[in-house]
Amino acid sequence: MFTPAVLNLPPYPAQIRHDADSLRGGHEIYDILRRRWVALTPEEWVRQNFVHFLIAQRGFQSSFMANEIGLRLNGTLRRCDTVVYTRSLKPLVIVEYKAPEIQITQKVFDQIARYNIVLGAEYLIVSNGLSHYCCRFGADGYKFLKDVPFYKDLL
Repeated sequence: MFTPAVLNLPPYPAQIRHDADSLRGGHEIYDILRRRWVALTPEEWVRQNFVHFLIAQRGFQSSFMANEIGLRLNGTLRRCDTVVYTRSLKPLVIVEYKAPEIQITQKVFDQIARYNIVLGAEYLIVSNGLSHYCCRFGADGYKFLKDVPFYKDLL
């Protein structure tokens, strides 16, 4: 049986199932943004909890959010964990997730900053479910914020 890690996020009623017949042969969680069941890994647990936090606690609209967005960086295909868009579909926020046991280091920030070279989002968020960091990118570089802002405050 899957035992989810306790995260520093409000709980939500996750839809989890065990699918012994799937190719993964394990637990799956329902992703409301992709509208399908996905393998339940520690990183996916963080992603689903954080997405629900953004929607329920910070007023983000699921219709302006997407998980696992592909992009080309130096000729290599990469994937952003979550991208939040403006009403005009310009990338506004990039979110990078790590499993709870993974420390948030400069290497993680370097990764998301590289993605932002392609997308040009104004905000970057990194979370391992226990620690969450948000920064704003402007003319003077990156500035860390005290908390994850409400969607309406980002516009």
